[in-house]
Amino acid sequence: MLPEVREAMAVVLADVGNPSSIHQEGREARERVERARRQVAALIGANPEAVYFTSCGTEANNWAIKGLFAANKRKGPHVIVSAIEHPSVTLAAKRLQMDGAEVTILPVDREGCVLPGDLKSALKPGTVLVSIMLANGEVGTIEPIKELTAIAHEHSALFHADAIAAVGHWPVDVRELGVDALSLSANQFYGPQGAAALYVREGVRILPLLEGGGQEQGGRSGTENVAAIVGMGAAADVARQRLPERVEQTLLLRDRLRDGLVERIPNLRLNGSRSNRLPHNLHVCVEGAASESLVLGLDHEGIAAGLGSACNAKAMRPSHVLKAMGLTESQAQGALVFTMGEMTTEEEIGRALDVIPHVVEKLRRVTRMTVRAT
Repeated sequence: MLPEVREAMAVVLADVGNPSSIHQEGREARERVERARRQVAALIGANPEAVYFTSCGTEANNWAIKGLFAANKRKGPHVIVSAIEHPSVTLAAKRLQMDGAEVTILPVDREGCVLPGDLKSALKPGTVLVSIMLANGEVGTIEPIKELTAIAHEHSALFHADAIAAVGHWPVDVRELGVDALSLSANQFYGPQGAAALYVREGVRILPLLEGGGQEQGGRSGTENVAAIVGMGAAADVARQRLPERVEQTLLLRDRLRDGLVERIPNLRLNGSRSNRLPHNLHVCVEGAASESLVLGLDHEGIAAGLGSACNAKAMRPSHVLKAMGLTESQAQGALVFTMGEMTTEEEIGRALDVIPHVVEKLRRVTRMTVRAT
């Protein structure tokens, strides 16, 4: 977390009331929550009344898929998602399918991009909802959401975008994109874990995922986590102010790391779009070495790399994103994701360029020796 975030949260943790109470402490807590709502709304170009706080991005995505479908299913039983969505979207859609909905999974091209023509062909008169992520947090590809949203609306279908990987690292304006709902999470842009939000466009019907006391304007019941929400607001405010600088800085660091690794490591594959991608993301496949061995070897040297999707890391199975992009299982097993942040330094990139090729070659030698021995 950023220092500004920690400081804002520390004040609340020292003395916080229940924002549903009408006494002074409660009113102060409510004002803190509403200030954070305005800060988050400003980051994505939304009206504050359209922002609902949740506990995490997974909850926001589940609420969007299940709540939008439930409130609008009279139109029909059909939902569309892409093949590279986060499990919180694909499994929510699968749950709808188990309950009788029809679900279409859109393919992606070799860069991980959903083609507008494929969406147009998949839409039906009974399509209620389309959910396609704004950017893939694994391979970094940014999807043509504005064009996809327009196509969905031509068929009177609602459009939800999981923007969790993008918000705070790339300009996101819900009005420009035209989306009906959009998910974001504080921990992705230097805020605390345990705070996220769902934007729902004014006039769009959505049913609650959680029933209870009717907090969050009746949309999401449960006592608000005031400290985490305040932290999310502070992180959103910083992101809004620093975004151009953040994009420029991480893009320069990412490109230096990318070019240096390509120069130093033979048979290195770059994944995702070469141009239309998140500025802080670099995803590669290393031939002749297993992902988990690479991650552990780099960790031993003080470099934290991702093993495919962080949410699937414990499963130790090939990434569904890379498989959808057409990579073979052997290629996908050498996958690594590196992310740069505003605290990343030129010196750290330089050290990474010294260490990573060394770790790769060491593991490749072990692999070759193992193959010869068998």
